[in-house]
Amino acid sequence: MHTRVTSDVTEPSWLPTPGSHRAGIISTVRDGRPGRITFSVMDAHADVVDEAARVLEGAAAASVVVRPIGGVAVRLHVSGQMHAALARPYADLDLVAGRKRARDVTRLLVGLGYEANERFNAMSGGTRLVFYDRANSRHVDVFVGEFRMCHQVALSDRLGADPRTVPLAELLLTKLQVVQLNEKDLKDIWAIVLEHDIGDHDDETINGSVIARALSPDWGFWRTASGTVAAARSGLESSGLSPEEQQTIDARLAALWDRVEQEPKSFRWKSRARIGERSRWYEEPEEIAHGRVEG
Repeated sequence: MHTRVTSDVTEPSWLPTPGSHRAGIISTVRDGRPGRITFSVMDAHADVVDEAARVLEGAAAASVVVRPIGGVAVRLHVSGQMHAALARPYADLDLVAGRKRARDVTRLLVGLGYEANERFNAMSGGTRLVFYDRANSRHVDVFVGEFRMCHQVALSDRLGADPRTVPLAELLLTKLQVVQLNEKDLKDIWAIVLEHDIGDHDDETINGSVIARALSPDWGFWRTASGTVAAARSGLESSGLSPEEQQTIDARLAALWDRVEQEPKSFRWKSRARIGERSRWYEEPEEIAHGRVEG
């Protein structure tokens, strides 16, 4: 079993762009010991998208590579105002860090004023971390090295491909791996694809080659993603988007799936395909209770 963490929409006052950071949020002071940095910080922002920017700036100052994932990452990739039909509230902040960076991320977030769930973090084997922002009644969930829910998405090797979030291809993969889609998942998929075309690079583009290669060895992931893409396309009619916007998303999802189908499939994929749906092809995420800080 793998673990899944379970208003009105307001637009953030500021969104980070590559190479620009909000002035005056973070300053760092080395306390004389190698690798030790303490932070002089403003309080955590009430707006979680603004808070993601504060965390990114703190991480850059401490030379710790972390990237937002989930709905906040989707919002960071939308230029200007979020489309009214796709806007939704973002309750918490999810992050990804590189392999074996759990200790660095812990120092970073504690230095930024977060409170660690020490018991859970000690038991997670360095692959999953949870922190709390008491003032704003929210948590930060950190995936270390990979994202693992219904399916596994490798992330560590490509964290540097985008300066703000995980790359768009991996961001979309984390949505395509969901077996039981909800409205938030659909809105995030539509928002990503409405804003970004399919291509073979990562520059504000969904890298279809990365997605195709991720699905080609894993029939189970391919099967889930196939159903998710079909659901996203069939649900467009009730999305609240204009006919032109629906057509754009539908055409891009069709192009993405054509690219996936063109990718040669591995022997393991073909072997698992013969079994098909007679055996469950996905993991069932387990919920983390966030009622209080344990430890």
